[in-house]
Amino acid sequence: MSKIVTVYIDGQPYQAEEGQNLLQIALANQVDIPHLCHHPDLPADHNCRLCLVKHEGEVSTSCEIQAREGLRIETKDAEIQELRTENLKLILASHLEKCPKCQKQLPCPAAGLMKKYGVTSEEYRRKMLDLSVHKMSNAAEFDPNLCVRCGLCVSACANIGINFLKLEGKSSDAHLTHSQNPKVDCIYCGQCTVSCPVGAIREQSHLEEVEAVLADPEKIVIVQMAPSVRASIGEEFALEPGINLEKKMFTALRRLGFDKIFDVNMGADITTMVEAEELAERLRQKFAGEKPSLPMFTSCCPGWVKFLEFYYPELISHLTTARSPHIHSGAAYKTWWAQKAGIDPNRIVVVSLMPCTSKKYEADMDKLTFEFAGYKLKPVDLVLTTRETAALLKKHQLDLPNLPESEADLEGEYSGAAAIYGASGGVMESALRTTAHLLTGQELPKVDLQEVRGMKGIKKATIKIGEQEIRVAVVATPRNARNILEKIKRGVEEYDYIEFMACPGGCIGGGGQPLQGTAETIKKRIAALYTIDAEKKVRRAHENPVVQEFLAFVKADPSLAEKILYTTYSAKNKFE
Repeated sequence: MSKIVTVYIDGQPYQAEEGQNLLQIALANQVDIPHLCHHPDLPADHNCRLCLVKHEGEVSTSCEIQAREGLRIETKDAEIQELRTENLKLILASHLEKCPKCQKQLPCPAAGLMKKYGVTSEEYRRKMLDLSVHKMSNAAEFDPNLCVRCGLCVSACANIGINFLKLEGKSSDAHLTHSQNPKVDCIYCGQCTVSCPVGAIREQSHLEEVEAVLADPEKIVIVQMAPSVRASIGEEFALEPGINLEKKMFTALRRLGFDKIFDVNMGADITTMVEAEELAERLRQKFAGEKPSLPMFTSCCPGWVKFLEFYYPELISHLTTARSPHIHSGAAYKTWWAQKAGIDPNRIVVVSLMPCTSKKYEADMDKLTFEFAGYKLKPVDLVLTTRETAALLKKHQLDLPNLPESEADLEGEYSGAAAIYGASGGVMESALRTTAHLLTGQELPKVDLQEVRGMKGIKKATIKIGEQEIRVAVVATPRNARNILEKIKRGVEEYDYIEFMACPGGCIGGGGQPLQGTAETIKKRIAALYTIDAEKKVRRAHENPVVQEFLAFVKADPSLAEKILYTTYSAKNKFE
């Protein structure tokens, strides 16, 4: 058990654990110390040198000082404040001239810090680099002109077990680069973007394209929101994590001019049905003594799929062939709904609001296009992250927390099972609720599967369906995925079904979420999703009447069903 000590910050006593760093103690007690390279879930790198304090008469970074009994530091000394301001000027001097968000007057974390401490770019200029922006497929991008070399993106990439990003060189020669190893590649998950404090690594923006289609009277613009967005977007408006703003978001999206307000959750119910049917069939084959590809892996996280295609292509046959939720629903709206509404599907534009950067990469995959009514169509045309969505609302002066509530359009109806897709274990739980029904004709005795919930990186459980026991696992981050996959390859562990997600906590901790979310933040967001599920009258995907109507439509044409319900996978080379 950690020893509790008393430390003094500006003469005030505070209780802390011995060995805890002083910056963490200050922040926990609302003592303002500026910082850029600190993240509570990542190791301290001491790179930005903004968190300066005086300790025993010497200037030190507070993230390097460890608590001990009677320790005293000063944070408001005039010399300290001058040094911090000078460091901030050096770091961010050319930021306003180079930052695309600042130029368009969109929210920017670096600009917010400059404003808070009274620093302008004109006060102190460093050499402007004017280097080219590096694209990470069509998901994220890196602008070296804005990089402050804090190392947080490198730590975030290493923390999940990819190690694609690297900080090379020292002092003024330090710069961000990526691994040249042909066996190491980016999976486009965006954990680097959600950790960057200055917007140097960010999502590739679709904001201008979305505003353009909203202004086009010839387009029918559909918006669909992922489950996680409603539980996290409030943080961009200074609300506590985990407040469900779903119905306020529906109002905001109507005011922005979207023609139809649907929901990715409806697509999650489609995915559950398609995936559960495939799992049930593989299990029937197993029970009959055959040898299907088990365990079956989930496939709704494109970052995870890219990881498997690049690092473990020999296991591709284990992936379910089901497409992901927003791809399923996007295609449904351009076929089933378009025909029902009498609308030319070529006029429809589908915009997905996602907690993820890799969904941009996924939406642009040519293999997901399909032909319908004489057109070649993409299921989803544009993707906005949670951060981009908040920026769009703020640009149009929509005060989300104070808007009235409203409902989505009927075709966005969803079950409780869909809402939990955003949490690690949610896809697994949703699919098992329906798989049990398909295998036995009966429902699981418990609709809540506590065994697969929570923040642990690897969760294992045995679920009884009828007379059979199904061995399952839930895995978050590539680091943990390697652990499980290597054991499967060696025959050390056996499972029937495994959910994999690239990001900590699942989609709710995705790379498109509000910046620098902590493990505690993610837990609160997850709780909101399970509350939505618990309060829904319909809690199983196969009981959703909207999904039943769509599946009846698409299965009446087997060739169309094959085109828009299923997909294929292939081994990937670096940068594919």
